[in-house]
Amino acid sequence: MRSAGFGKGTLLNSVVKPSEGPMIEQPVESPGHVPERYVCVWEFHVSPAREKEFVALYGPSGEWAQLFRQAEGYIETFLLRDQQVPGRFLTVDRWRSQRAHDMFLLSFGREYEALDRRCASLTEHEANLGSYWEHLGQAR
Repeated sequence: MRSAGFGKGTLLNSVVKPSEGPMIEQPVESPGHVPERYVCVWEFHVSPAREKEFVALYGPSGEWAQLFRQAEGYIETFLLRDQQVPGRFLTVDRWRSQRAHDMFLLSFGREYEALDRRCASLTEHEANLGSYWEHLGQAR
């Protein structure tokens, strides 16, 4: 199951510019700060008979990404197919911040769990490989 956990996050500032619409989260930057994105990585083993259906649901335009797109702070999803191990896939979900991801889980928890239950039969194995900080550039 694609169950998600909550962990420690970076300190964020909320910036509201009335003329520009909704609140935008920005990491608090200090000298030497390296810009980062929050990334969740999952591993799946899929039977050959279910691969086409799996790719349709878990790919960048699949139902998971469509659900994530409803939340502020979602960036994109990558679906990677292992070249050496048949039926092995990784998903990489990128978020502006851990806070954005956590708020998504709070706001869309029911939808998340319902989709997770619906997709459970597609995989023979599923593992959360962790959450990571993607470094985006040089220290400022």
